[in-house]
Amino acid sequence: MSIVVFDPDSTEDVDFKDRMRHPAAADPAGGMWLSDTEPSFIDADALRKGRLAKLRGWMREAGYGGVVLFDPYNQRYATGSRNMFGYFLRNSTRYFFIPTDGPIVLFEYPQSYHVSMVLDTIDEARPSKLVWSSVSGRDDETAGPFADEIAELLKKHGGGSMKLGLDRCSHLQALALEKRGCEVRDCQGEILAVRAVKTPEEVKCLLASMAGAEAAVAAVREAIKPGVSENDLFAIMYGEVIRQGGEFIETRLLTSGQRTNPWFNEASGRKIRPGELLALDTDTIGCYGYYSDFSRTFRCGPGKPTPYQKSLYRMAYDQVQHNIGIVKPGMAFREVAEKAWKIPDRFVDQRYTSVMHGVGMHGETPFIAHAMDYETYGRDGMIVPGMVVSVESYIGEKGGREGVKLEDEILITETGTELLSRFPYEDEFLDK
Repeated sequence: MSIVVFDPDSTEDVDFKDRMRHPAAADPAGGMWLSDTEPSFIDADALRKGRLAKLRGWMREAGYGGVVLFDPYNQRYATGSRNMFGYFLRNSTRYFFIPTDGPIVLFEYPQSYHVSMVLDTIDEARPSKLVWSSVSGRDDETAGPFADEIAELLKKHGGGSMKLGLDRCSHLQALALEKRGCEVRDCQGEILAVRAVKTPEEVKCLLASMAGAEAAVAAVREAIKPGVSENDLFAIMYGEVIRQGGEFIETRLLTSGQRTNPWFNEASGRKIRPGELLALDTDTIGCYGYYSDFSRTFRCGPGKPTPYQKSLYRMAYDQVQHNIGIVKPGMAFREVAEKAWKIPDRFVDQRYTSVMHGVGMHGETPFIAHAMDYETYGRDGMIVPGMVVSVESYIGEKGGREGVKLEDEILITETGTELLSRFPYEDEFLDK
């Protein structure tokens, strides 16, 4: 009886030449596919190539020979590749080498090379040198072989530049790369700046993601009744996100009654009573990994809102509408902060953390702080066409019984803004 020895570091069974997925190569019709939940009106090829071109344009301008990407969001932006996304959010053991010009090499989790080799943005897959090194206590042993391989690729394909960007990794890897002549730079902030302006195909992805999130919120609104728990409603929202082709929800921000004040409590087993508010934030990773971020507050019937509930809701609504109305392409971030809706004094302590923030594959650049917080959290920059931002409001006074969370997502156009989130507001709160 012969014994077959399997080498987990081998990629000989991956058909790089014909771009076939292994072991399940192509679909019966002969075409390549990734899933059947991705809408056909999005040109996935243009989506991937457009983002990669933007990334490499920045690399060329900044003098990078290459970058090594550990962050799954950046990996997906650059190549369209996704593999065990949640796992690799916390495990920096899957990484890409991307030169300014030349072949893109994926260092993959063993036996999963076939997942991404269908993509024409990836030229080669090799076994990761860092898999399980942290859990095995071998980080110091793997840093050298990792750096040897990356430095060799940079010398070969870096166009003479040894400037290497890393979006995240341990200091051991960075030090090992420097010992081999690489000029290591933290490039996470620079990559986020590249990602801030969306391509036309990215905007389509954001619209598709938003449609799924809106369907999920509609399902929650329909299910609100006395006795239902926050967790019940969150499960409904999450289930509908998945059913609509989404991937996951980043937060658990769905609360009721007194748990709506202050904001940022998470969904619990608390059961909702008649007359209470229910507030939620979508924070959804949807179509092609694009974020959908809007917030709404509802009321559990029967009956009508109290005057206090209506006043909270009206202020939150006015804050969002005012701040959408002031945004124009060419505005400085600081100007937006200075012209933003003035929060009444008794609600200042529990203000939301930003006036607005960028949206893309998650909450991104720009982050526009309130004027009172600008020296601590703010940064200089300009609003430009192609940015997508979510405009925030939370109104709830310290020690108050309830609070209202509202938020809308907008696209910055050449002439102004376009509303991407279309879920209606509650008329019962806005009636005079």
